[in-house]
Amino acid sequence: MEQKEQQWEKLLKIKTAGRDDSRSDAYRYPYEPTPYCVLERLGNSGWMGKKNVVLDYGTGKGRVCFFLAYQTRCRAVGIEYDERIFLAAEENRRHGVSGPRTSFVKARAEEYAVPEEVDCCYFFNPFSVEILQKVLTEIYSSFYENPREILLFFYYPSDEYVSCLMTQEQLLFADEIDCQDLFEGKDPREKILIFEVV
Repeated sequence: MEQKEQQWEKLLKIKTAGRDDSRSDAYRYPYEPTPYCVLERLGNSGWMGKKNVVLDYGTGKGRVCFFLAYQTRCRAVGIEYDERIFLAAEENRRHGVSGPRTSFVKARAEEYAVPEEVDCCYFFNPFSVEILQKVLTEIYSSFYENPREILLFFYYPSDEYVSCLMTQEQLLFADEIDCQDLFEGKDPREKILIFEVV
């Protein structure tokens, strides 16, 4: 697994490895990049392609954006509130092979107005359910102002996230991408839940 992570970093010409919890608290969780094997499964799932614009919440150093822009040819936007980690994402963008198809915004997720071209949103437990609910309100606002298909992808969802998502009237469960076989231990949270805004 470690070797494959390094191969992708080298191929994409980025540095996104490692966990960083120097700025985490009860509302904003540590930076931890999505494993490349999970991103490969998502990228090959057929759920997104070159016509899509993916918004990665809590993008960190930008791994999701760089990978999906490379693998699916989509455009990707990453939101990050931590100045130091945001600067690392910008540095990666200068060197990354898919840098021209990516952009980053330094902002708090719950205050960010979702651009009308965004039609896919990705989450890897970046923040608390309280912030998630505010973020969903912003996504719904964008949807009502510019009706379009918007898909939400939740990797390794917590029980709190699942409970919140299942009670949202504006969300329709669309699919689940199972990732348990990619890791030892058969962790039931190893999946990507997909919801459609309705």
